[in-house]
Amino acid sequence: MKKLDLYIFKKFIGTFFFAISMLILIVIIFDVSENIDSFIKHDAPWQKVVVDYYVMSIPYFINLFIYLFTFIAVVFFTSKMAAHTEVIAILSSGVSFRRFLVPYLMAAVVLAVMSFYFGNFLIPKTNEIRRKFKDEYMEKLAHSAGRNVHVQVAKDEFVYVETYNYVKEVGYRFSWEEYDGSELKTKILADILTRDTASVNGWRIDPYSVRHIDGDQELMVMGRHLDTVIRLQASDLYKMKEDFEEMDFFELRRHIGEMKNKGSDGVKAYQVEMHQRMASPAAVLILTLIGAALSSRKVRGGIGMHLGIGIAIAFSYILFMQVSKSFAISGELSPFLAAWIPNLIFCALGIYLLKKAPK
Repeated sequence: MKKLDLYIFKKFIGTFFFAISMLILIVIIFDVSENIDSFIKHDAPWQKVVVDYYVMSIPYFINLFIYLFTFIAVVFFTSKMAAHTEVIAILSSGVSFRRFLVPYLMAAVVLAVMSFYFGNFLIPKTNEIRRKFKDEYMEKLAHSAGRNVHVQVAKDEFVYVETYNYVKEVGYRFSWEEYDGSELKTKILADILTRDTASVNGWRIDPYSVRHIDGDQELMVMGRHLDTVIRLQASDLYKMKEDFEEMDFFELRRHIGEMKNKGSDGVKAYQVEMHQRMASPAAVLILTLIGAALSSRKVRGGIGMHLGIGIAIAFSYILFMQVSKSFAISGELSPFLAAWIPNLIFCALGIYLLKKAPK
């Protein structure tokens, strides 16, 4: 049985990497044809185009399509085995269908672990290089958060900036308020807020006025320049498009905690991303079982019939995932359920197909 396990394992892994390599090559060709004008317009060095953008995009593309091509690979080579009556021969020799699935699960676990590592640790690092190139030569990822930006920087501390220029790192019409419960204790007002890059959370405000309130007593201090430290990040005052792409699992969790403490908007998009990074490896296992159960029976139409049904199931999974994600971001569904509902639905489908699979 060890030879059979190795045979199925090699078929699975080989078919997967061959299929996804062909897809990545096609995606890169189409991407080059779409973005070549932008590369030429911004004088992007071709070494950076190849290494910083396309080579660094390979782990992203692999992880993006991993569960889809895992499923297609399983359906493709298992339906070929069924068409050549190999599956019937294996089961007729006394091997149970559960035992037959062992090499499938071994290969699926390898791909699931790879997906987990790619999504949570490798891709955030390659994305730092890829996104830096994209921001410099293709499109600006940072954009203004608009006017009248309100940020809660701590439990009882609030910052307001009328406008913020993220290129010059300068804000206008700044105020900072500190409360003790519902009572205002300190308020700082300034016309200009400038980022001090020499220190962490360092800012310069000018001209400024500081108002201290202690019961019925008030103290007002005014001046031209003041260097101070505020628990405020420059990134709190502008928006970076999909910045969670550069965060590994632990950085993402920490960022979500900070956003919750500050009462920031848009935290659900980060929560959905975190839960999807956990759900995607599980999807590899579930779709492997569905693919093996679906394509192990010899049917009229052969490989074409199996591939047609398999692709329909795979795209149904993607549709479920996108719909649940949209509901979560809009606030109608919890991020955890949004990430795991497609897996739960298709897990039930997998159990049904396993019961109907040839024994």
